[in-house]
Amino acid sequence: MCTPGYGITLDRFMRVAHLLPRQRGNVAVDNYRFVNALLWMCRTGAPWRDLPECYGKWITVCRRFNRWSGNGAMERLFTALQEERIIGVEIRVLAMDSTSVKVHQHATGAPKKRPQSAGVFRGGRNAKVRVASDSGSTLVEIHPGPGNEHDAAHGRRSMAAPGAFMGAHLLMDRAYEGDSTRLLAESFGLTTVVPPKRNRTAPWDYDREAYKGRNMVERVFNRMKHHRKAAARYDRLDETFLAEPRLILIAIYLKNTAKNSKCKYTLIHDWYA
Repeated sequence: MCTPGYGITLDRFMRVAHLLPRQRGNVAVDNYRFVNALLWMCRTGAPWRDLPECYGKWITVCRRFNRWSGNGAMERLFTALQEERIIGVEIRVLAMDSTSVKVHQHATGAPKKRPQSAGVFRGGRNAKVRVASDSGSTLVEIHPGPGNEHDAAHGRRSMAAPGAFMGAHLLMDRAYEGDSTRLLAESFGLTTVVPPKRNRTAPWDYDREAYKGRNMVERVFNRMKHHRKAAARYDRLDETFLAEPRLILIAIYLKNTAKNSKCKYTLIHDWYA
C-alpha cells in the first residue's frame, strides 16, 4: 500500500507535467507515479530498495532520478516555477542564510573527478545548503557547499541572483556582515539589513524591525527538513543531493499556490504559516 499524504494530487502535477522530459515507448512508470515515488523517498529517507511496489520497481525509479539529476531536468523544472513566481510577485524583501546537513557514511566514496560539498570536522562530515528566499516561498538561489567553509564566501556567490532585485532589502545575520559582502550587495542595488559584530570599532545602525523578518529563511529550512532526505545527506553527488530539496520545495510550492488560489484577499501567501 502506498502511504497517502506524501505525494501531490494529479491536478497539481498537471501544472508541471509539460516541464518534465517526455516519455517515449512502453514506459513502466509514468511521470506522475515517478514524482510521487521521489516525494515518498524524500519524506521517509528510506533506502531505494524499500520503495513500495505501488510506485514501480525501485531500480527504474532510481535510474531515472539519477538521469534527471545529471542532465539538469530537476533544475530546469525548479527554475521555471521560480521564474513564474518571480514574474507574478514584486519581491521587496529577501533573506539569506545556510543550514547544516549531516553527511551519512553512505554519501562518501564519490568518484574523485571533482570535489563534492562535504566538509570534514572532528565530529564527522558535514554539508550546508545555502538559500536566498523571500517571504512568499520564492527561492531565488540555492546551492550546496562544504560545512567547514565560511558562509560569507558562499553568500557573495549567491549575490548575483538577488542582485536582479534592485531596491530590495537583503536580510542577513552576522556571518555576512563583512565589508566586502555588504559592498557587493550594495553594488547590486540591494539594501543590506545586517547587525554589526560586537567587536566592531565603528558599528552601524540597522533596521531592527525589518531584521525580525529574517526568520522567513529559517522557516524555509524548517519546512524543508520535515523531509528526511533534506535533513541528512545520503547521496554521493552534489547534483542528486540538491535535486531532492528542489523537488521538496516544488511540492510545497504547488500545495500552497493551490491554497492561495482559494483565498480572495491574500496576494502573497505565506506557505509556512
